[in-house]
Amino acid sequence: MLFEELKIITKKLGFNTIEEFGAYIGATPIEVLKWEEKDEIPYTVSLIVHLLKGEKKLPFDLNLDNLVEECLPLAKLLDEASSFPHKLEEMFLLQKQLNDATNGKNWELGINKFDKEINWLRCIHMEVCELIDSTPWKHWKNIKDEPDMNNIHIELVDIWHFLMSFLLQETNVPKAVSLTNTHCIYEAVENVDIKVVVKEAEKLSYIALAIETGNMPIFSGIERFIDQFFRCCKLSGLSFTWLQKLYIGKNCLNQFRQDNGYKEGLYKKIWQGKEDNVVLIEILNSLEDADFKTVYDRLQSAYQA
Repeated sequence: MLFEELKIITKKLGFNTIEEFGAYIGATPIEVLKWEEKDEIPYTVSLIVHLLKGEKKLPFDLNLDNLVEECLPLAKLLDEASSFPHKLEEMFLLQKQLNDATNGKNWELGINKFDKEINWLRCIHMEVCELIDSTPWKHWKNIKDEPDMNNIHIELVDIWHFLMSFLLQETNVPKAVSLTNTHCIYEAVENVDIKVVVKEAEKLSYIALAIETGNMPIFSGIERFIDQFFRCCKLSGLSFTWLQKLYIGKNCLNQFRQDNGYKEGLYKKIWQGKEDNVVLIEILNSLEDADFKTVYDRLQSAYQA
């Protein structure tokens, strides 16, 4: 099929322009331009046109159906992954706003508005300790306890707060997003080996100490940090999607508390017999995608019920 033929046919199919058709099938403007330059349309595009015209039908094929079924999870993951840079940017911007509000402007210089030194690496180290304490690691006490996976995930979110802050201290939002997206692991395991989780979490402390003591260059350390953090998330069963939801949710709830009299002692932490953080988790579970405004509005509705 030639390019001019495609232009005529797509208009008959109801598309105003060839670019509109390209967008419909997922082709970029650059690809469309290449079709015009070569005056040649890829076979797959021609097939789509014939299918839209009803001239061809895909034959029933069990092998084809099985292949499509196997590819759907991957297609879904790739679709989700395309939105991750935007979600990363949202989180980094929220973290910068939070740090600006709580630590004052120019906190990136390592001093807050009260002239207190800021040490994000030490913060990470301490949160790793809290994560490990959520597991039955002690050989002398409660050795048959089950790990508190919910709290392990919360501690990972806290580490993420401090890791993002460290990245923003050393670079800027676009660079932090780019670095993180390069090393991000999106999926999570279903069968968690808690001993492996502890060992991998400890490595976050080792990296923090290596950077702070000058035994690891900052920027190579940052890449190691991001890699290791998402490895910990994966091995603990915390997917990127749930990490983002928990991060947005925790930031949102903290802001909501402040807006509703938390400092003044007027805030009600129990809503309809449930603690506010329990309500938050229910809201996050009900959302396919979490953004600050949506979560805040849901919290407002539940609070006023």
